[in-house]
Amino acid sequence: MEALKDPIMSLAGKNAVVLGASASGGTGWAIAERLALAGAKVTVAARRLAPLEDLARRIGGVACVCDAGKGEDIARLARTAVDAFGPIDIAVNAAGHPVRSAIAAATDEALHAGLAVDYIGNVHFIRDMAASMRDGGSIVIISSISASRPTPPYFPYACAKAAADCLVRYAAMEYGPRGIRVNSIQPGLIRSDMARDIFAIPGAEEMLAREVPLGRVGEPSDFADAVLWLAQSPYITGAHLPINGGRQLTRGTRPDEFAALT
Repeated sequence: MEALKDPIMSLAGKNAVVLGASASGGTGWAIAERLALAGAKVTVAARRLAPLEDLARRIGGVACVCDAGKGEDIARLARTAVDAFGPIDIAVNAAGHPVRSAIAAATDEALHAGLAVDYIGNVHFIRDMAASMRDGGSIVIISSISASRPTPPYFPYACAKAAADCLVRYAAMEYGPRGIRVNSIQPGLIRSDMARDIFAIPGAEEMLAREVPLGRVGEPSDFADAVLWLAQSPYITGAHLPINGGRQLTRGTRPDEFAALT
């Protein structure tokens, strides 16, 4: 009988790109570290160069300044990754712009700011990464549970993420003939810089964790694990994975409940 093989495949010889990786210990940072630990060569990108260079040194990768809302920056990121390590195999967009507003108070500026990063930026990212990708590659977009479960007052962010999830389905169809898989992850609340203000509210984490069947909020490592799995899974595409401890099964936290804590 053939010897059993380790189900966790090595990413040795693979070229990965992670956009949104400048926050030390954050989601993009953890994803880049996990891919590098599995053997991939990783190009990391975000708007801030200094922390990117620190991460690149730690993982033996390359840093590239990139604004996730600018198409020309994303095109340059793809070229940088190819010049450094050859055709791309894995591309992850962990960038996000959590624009907050009620519908009644929304300005055109807020609406366009959310769309630029969380939807249009993903169009550029999928298009440019796929154009520079080997057949059989993997593209992962970090979406949000708010795309399918209302989370006031983040409607501009949530609607843009919902559009990105729709984009993922279309991209899965378009790039499927090349074996390129396109998926998104729908996190709940993550312990990250983006949620710093929420965690600073006394009692907020405990209140949120009560609505999570697994009893805790998400850690960056949880999403790094999911990305690594998607990078190695050859028969999953067009999916929106709820990596949130089961939060999609319970009710959302109301704004008045946060207000009661302050």
